[in-house]
Amino acid sequence: MAKFRYRMQSILNIKYQLETQAKMEVGRAQMRLNEEQEKLQVLFDRKEAYIEEGRQMRRETVHANELRDNRNAVLVMDELIAVQKSEVRKAEEVVERARAKLTEIMQERKMHEKLKEKALLQFLEEEKAAEFKVVDELTSYTYGQRGKIEKQI
Repeated sequence: MAKFRYRMQSILNIKYQLETQAKMEVGRAQMRLNEEQEKLQVLFDRKEAYIEEGRQMRRETVHANELRDNRNAVLVMDELIAVQKSEVRKAEEVVERARAKLTEIMQERKMHEKLKEKALLQFLEEEKAAEFKVVDELTSYTYGQRGKIEKQI
């Protein structure tokens, strides 16, 4: 029996490599998104700390400068949070693009795997037909030889 050889195996191998690279890209993008989200959470925590500090200052006797500085710190944190939210959105977009690319590559790989399966099935059918033909020829030859021997007797 002949050995099955898929003629587009090199393309399928490339698809596997592209899929692996795309998975790594999604992983890197997800890690960056997580980092940006952590930064945002740190900013929210700092803002909350400033707000709590302002509450404490209002309960106690403090100078107006300290209250103003605290209020400015809260405003600065609001600006930093807005900038960080923008960074988080950008990171989310990168993750979504990477996932879309991965999905596309996975679909292409699956398509090539199905083509390989169909080629294997076709190969097996051809081999079966060839084997059937050989068996048929052997049967015909054997029957023909038996007929010659009987005629000679």
